[in-house]
Amino acid sequence: MVNRKLEVYKDAETVAQAAAQRTLLAILDGLSEWRAADPDTGNTDSATLHTTNQSKQADSLCSAKSENQATPQPAAVRSRYDVALTGGSDILRALTYMASNPLADAIDWNHVHFWWGDDRFVAATDEDRSSYQARKRFLDKLVADGRLPENNIHEMAADTRTPEQVATASDAENDELLAKAAADYEAELRRELGDEPTMDLLILGMGPDGHFASLFPNHNGIKITDLTRLVVGDSHSPKMPPLRISMTAPMLARSRRTWMLTCGAGKADATAHVFAQPNNPAYPASFATGTEEFAWFTTADAVTEL
Repeated sequence: MVNRKLEVYKDAETVAQAAAQRTLLAILDGLSEWRAADPDTGNTDSATLHTTNQSKQADSLCSAKSENQATPQPAAVRSRYDVALTGGSDILRALTYMASNPLADAIDWNHVHFWWGDDRFVAATDEDRSSYQARKRFLDKLVADGRLPENNIHEMAADTRTPEQVATASDAENDELLAKAAADYEAELRRELGDEPTMDLLILGMGPDGHFASLFPNHNGIKITDLTRLVVGDSHSPKMPPLRISMTAPMLARSRRTWMLTCGAGKADATAHVFAQPNNPAYPASFATGTEEFAWFTTADAVTEL
């Protein structure tokens, strides 16, 4: 767990603008990183070199060749960047600003993949669905322009039943559907990213009760500590709509960079509790972290109780 970096802005609009700008920069910089290649296997390691250090890297490769008479593989630009989003007004505002930001034109979106930390198990075009809102504000335009492949958008499953079928469904039926949806998304994560899938950037929001993603206070989802469990379904969410799918806290904590966007006086109490005690099931956002960076973007009225 890395230390939280608290960044306080004057209002929610400024938080959204800052998050939008920095998200685009993070993607642009991430795709510009160079990785040193293993001379024997050609595999790239986790150490990254920015393109500004290209000449230094070339010098070191030449030196290695003269000393070892081996031919090292050249460094390679990263081939993909994985971003996970959640719902909430603060994140949706940021996506709106991203759509109009000139930096978006500098990114090769063919190499960017979008995931969701959670979503509501409702119809695909339901206004409550976070992925639908993200599409309307930003992603669908990239797809329509031929810049972002549709296959790079990894949505959680939607509910394909009719409203009548949903209304009359039993708990057992809902649980079965959600368990399958969670298992399918977990399988997609592993298929795309390996046995220990990791996000490059995770952007979260927090509710006034301290929940994040669809992990609610003292609810079953936040109690999952199994590191191999990546996604969970919940048929009795305490917040409407009740059917939801969420990455688990261990999966979310695996992200390299994590940003939490929380604005407004209504978040002050939860923010104070989250900062007071890590990994507190009564305030699930206290489980949020990143392996390299954890930044908390907020407003002054949300930190009055710290």
